[in-house]
Amino acid sequence: MLNFLLRRTAAMILTALCLSFIVFFLTNLHPNLEKIAKYEGNSRMSDEEVERWLNNNGFDQPMVIRYAEWLGVWPGWTRENAEGEVVAGKCIPKGSDPAEAASYCGILQGDWGVSRVFREDVSSIIATRLALTGKLMFWVMLLMVPSALLIGVLAGMREGSRTDRTLSTFSIATTATPEYVSGVILIAVFASSAVGLKWFKGTATSAMDDATFENFFLPVLTISLYGMGYIARMTRASMAEVMTAQYIRTARLKGVSFPTIVTRHALRNALIAPFTVIMLQFPWLLNGVVIVETLFNYKGFGWTLVQAAGNNDIDLLLGISVVSVFVVLVTQLISDIGYVYLNPRIRIS
Repeated sequence: MLNFLLRRTAAMILTALCLSFIVFFLTNLHPNLEKIAKYEGNSRMSDEEVERWLNNNGFDQPMVIRYAEWLGVWPGWTRENAEGEVVAGKCIPKGSDPAEAASYCGILQGDWGVSRVFREDVSSIIATRLALTGKLMFWVMLLMVPSALLIGVLAGMREGSRTDRTLSTFSIATTATPEYVSGVILIAVFASSAVGLKWFKGTATSAMDDATFENFFLPVLTISLYGMGYIARMTRASMAEVMTAQYIRTARLKGVSFPTIVTRHALRNALIAPFTVIMLQFPWLLNGVVIVETLFNYKGFGWTLVQAAGNNDIDLLLGISVVSVFVVLVTQLISDIGYVYLNPRIRIS
């Protein structure tokens, strides 16, 4: 198991470096840098002025060097005056003494940069928005996972029955309906006074400070419905396969009651495949809530991603990418470890 963890950790680090470099390369293309120069300087800057601004702010270096600076494994760029004195640099905040500045100031040193749109440290923005999305993810998982497992188990217990067909149709319908469609329908039916069913009052924006059933249930339900069908279908297929196994038939011939067969023999083996699918929901929830958070104006991680992408906020985009990659890799590692423990055949091999 230790060798497995070491190999997986090494693969995670290599994957994170490759993905972060790709994002860094795409966000630091010259057209994007030109937009930054005009945003920070003047929208009517000439090409010569743009190049001068980029040179003065360290953007004239090779892409690999700037990536290493951003990581914190290469000394930050500096700018000197006519007398040869260092007056500015990546690691030199405005108004500080250059002699007291650190040489390295990247992600590894905890310096995530400053958002050009929000004018705050990227680390503080991500921490605040990630906490809000984490609260949303918690309630979504609490509603989605038990409901999906229950639907999948009930449908797979008696494959081909009327219950199976009804629950399978419901699962397919929820998965086939995008969040922006189901969200608009739920708002129009249950939160709009025009229809007459104004059961839910308040907005998801108010739920950021004080989440209640009335202002927080609709976004939770919107996300849960979309992911519920996928988990339910996977559970149903796995349960139906297990119920036809030889040891289940043997238990039936021995006279074991059907509920006992399901709970003690079939359920654990049937949950091996859905466990992986459930773990995949975490990275999906982190980045897939973009539409729902924008629709309900819930200013979480997904909403911040939209703002950063729409305003060409490179430092914030890079910070969000790092967190997203980390969550995806960690959840996949947990999924692999859990799969090994759930499936004895993998442990033996």
